[in-house]
Amino acid sequence: MRHRSAIVVSIAVIGALSLSACGSRGSKSGDTGGKDNASATVVIGVDAPLTGDLSALGLGIRNSVDLAVKKANETNEVPGVKFEIKGLDDTGKPAPGQQNATQLVGDPKVLGVVGPLNSSVAQSMQQIFDDANLTEISPANTGVALSQGEKWASGEKKRPFKSYFRTATTDAVQGPFAAQFLYNDAKKTKVFLIDDQKTYGAGLAATFKGEFTKLGGTLAGEEHVNPDDRDFAAIVTKVKSSGADAVYYGGEYPAAGPLSLQLKEAGVTIPLMGGDGIQSGDFIKLNPKSQGDFATAVGLPVETLDTAKKYIADYKAAGYKDAYETYGGYSYDSAWAIIQGVKQAVKDNNGKVPTRQAVRDAVQKVSFDGVTGKVSFDEFGDTTNKQLTVYTVKDGKWAVEKSGTFNG
Repeated sequence: MRHRSAIVVSIAVIGALSLSACGSRGSKSGDTGGKDNASATVVIGVDAPLTGDLSALGLGIRNSVDLAVKKANETNEVPGVKFEIKGLDDTGKPAPGQQNATQLVGDPKVLGVVGPLNSSVAQSMQQIFDDANLTEISPANTGVALSQGEKWASGEKKRPFKSYFRTATTDAVQGPFAAQFLYNDAKKTKVFLIDDQKTYGAGLAATFKGEFTKLGGTLAGEEHVNPDDRDFAAIVTKVKSSGADAVYYGGEYPAAGPLSLQLKEAGVTIPLMGGDGIQSGDFIKLNPKSQGDFATAVGLPVETLDTAKKYIADYKAAGYKDAYETYGGYSYDSAWAIIQGVKQAVKDNNGKVPTRQAVRDAVQKVSFDGVTGKVSFDEFGDTTNKQLTVYTVKDGKWAVEKSGTFNG
């Protein structure tokens, strides 16, 4: 995501077997392995914003991981292993996420993690997981530095953590894709740029700005807001007098919805555009005047993919009361990538429960046809799927405006 908020999925081996917390000599803290996996239970824990402003996304993530676990058990995907999930709530904030990461690493039964949702939360977790060789796969993080290092923008790309992966593409692609759409397709040449100062929002705004100005567009103004702000009267006044023909917002829907609504109510009838952090049904609920607003989202809409038909049908049949939302398909694929990593590592370990490092190394090599398309990772741990979609609000729903691959 957004450099979206945080979600964690952990894999813990519990049950009749009691796994050693030591591992082989020289392994990192908490590495496990060596026991026969007969009757072993592998728990995939979900750390996501299950409460609070971003809970709509978090609940969709949790449910989708639960669905992947059910499928693995039904098909006996890893012989002798039963999967379960454990939901952890980080409320979309770094401190709870870091506490959850420490808790998971401290449990020698944990073999892998899916999450988090937010890039800012990921920053608080990565070192903790990597020190323990604990696989982490995010279905939503889009902050480029998480996988390519702080100097990526200058061309110096270096992977900071071997344990970190993601099934969502990055803002190095998403921001420029939005800029190309606004300038070339929507014919908007003067944009007012706003971000919420968080890792996701600020990073997304920066990559948008670089491409938009490169194309020949101009900025009517730039402002920063607090992600908890809901009164945007001062900024609305500035946007209204700036002559902007569009607003680009780097942030998430809890603030973006009220911002767009207040602009429209003040007579500023220009579209607001953002990233996948605003592409939620809750953005529309918060803003009944959102008709014509835009958002980009990673990948292609699952509703249009043949590979997602069974996932959508199974999700509906399971009776979840919460929508799968933007990251549902990516969460399912993240969980399945860990399941496949465990499967291969068990096979390589002669049917015994593997070490955390073995799972991590196996995940690096996974390749399968998932809900969202081909699932595999490059040398940085980033997804090899670089497709994106532009959505617009039409008749009270997000509708596909354009899909494609960033050309840059």
